[in-house]
Amino acid sequence: MSTTRKHTALPKAQILIEALPWLTRHHGKTVVIKFGGNAMVDEELKAAFAQDVVFLRHAGLKPVVVHGGGPQITAHLDKLGLVSEFKAGLRVTTPEAMDVVRMVLAGQVQRDLVGLLNRHGPLAVGMTGEDAHTMTAVKRYAEIDGESVDIGRVGDITGVEVGAVRALLDDGRIPVVSSIARSADDQHVYNVNADTAAAALAAALGAETLMVLTDVEGLYEDWPDSDEVISRLTATELEKLLPDLASGMVPKMEGCLHAVRNGVNTARVIDGRVQHSILLEIFTDEGIGTMVVPDAQGETA
Repeated sequence: MSTTRKHTALPKAQILIEALPWLTRHHGKTVVIKFGGNAMVDEELKAAFAQDVVFLRHAGLKPVVVHGGGPQITAHLDKLGLVSEFKAGLRVTTPEAMDVVRMVLAGQVQRDLVGLLNRHGPLAVGMTGEDAHTMTAVKRYAEIDGESVDIGRVGDITGVEVGAVRALLDDGRIPVVSSIARSADDQHVYNVNADTAAAALAAALGAETLMVLTDVEGLYEDWPDSDEVISRLTATELEKLLPDLASGMVPKMEGCLHAVRNGVNTARVIDGRVQHSILLEIFTDEGIGTMVVPDAQGETA
């Protein structure tokens, strides 16, 4: 090999060495990743996401993917001539709409993602929160002007049973979970916010990290007056900011708060528009996005 070729390969070695402490720290740990936003609809970003998740698995981590599918659900409802209605930021989910939600999440979005992951080997297994009673929920009402409004089959998670997910992880698989839950009496199926579902699953699994993909760089310091991203904050600091956040960020940041207050070491909101953002966040010194840590960790995490 020529001297020139040796030198051109050096940056690759340096990148790998930089990743070493992070590989050591995360080896054997569970990482729950909420898949959504542009990463879910852009083909190149989807492919890069699948590569990242498979890389985590081969690097010795245990990734779990949780997804929703808002754009795909809306598109399918439109095809069927069913109106997409939202109240207080939540999709009004009639029984007819719930059938579409179930079909699109488990039959389209999940299958697509499982297929992308399995291009790299027999790794991914799709499931929904209904399977093996993984997620249980109760009916959720929207709050509008201080009043509770019925929005149909929308649920709040009340319980998580992680046996099936753990069994898949122990078998070296990558669970891909659709954000649908069942009622405790098995009479109803609910549409659940995927950010909330990912946070609940991360807490129940005692995950090392919750990662939430978004369409922004992270949590902004003083939006819209500044685009400076807060790189790190504690649970209490986040709680103080919640009332002033844009509505789209609220479930994501509430999910991060729930996770770190219930045993998850770090919760991160990262820009899913950046290819390989997951690897950049986990395996580099700089990281990207916003990291939330439990209060006790302070500046030492």
